[in-house]
Amino acid sequence: MDIKPNRLVYLGYGKYWRSDHIVGLVPIEDERGPGRRTLVHVTTLVEPIVASRSEDAIRQEMAAAGDEEFKVAELRTALADLVDELSELSPVLRRMVLNEGGLDLRRWEQRLRALAGHDSAASTQEELFSD
Repeated sequence: MDIKPNRLVYLGYGKYWRSDHIVGLVPIEDERGPGRRTLVHVTTLVEPIVASRSEDAIRQEMAAAGDEEFKVAELRTALADLVDELSELSPVLRRMVLNEGGLDLRRWEQRLRALAGHDSAASTQEELFSD
């Protein structure tokens, strides 16, 4: 695994640690209570830090990923947020935007859902009987 230096890794409960200072991850199996998921060994402390995140989540965040991967993840998040916002618009507002501006929000919502891999087959009664 290639570690990107100086990257802050979120350990949970407001704790962050530099990725290049983390030397070991041990999943907690015994006496595992709320927020006790992984022991994180770091170079600057004798005792490990108790993290509330899983070993895999921490390791994934430590790994060197190109800026392109971060941009793609952010675009996916923005796309999902946009689809959610579009789905909450009233049918009246959708018709107004279509009639006044020529922008078919229903078609765009369906297209964005298809790109994001969401199921667009489920329709509400408002969508079925609008237009």
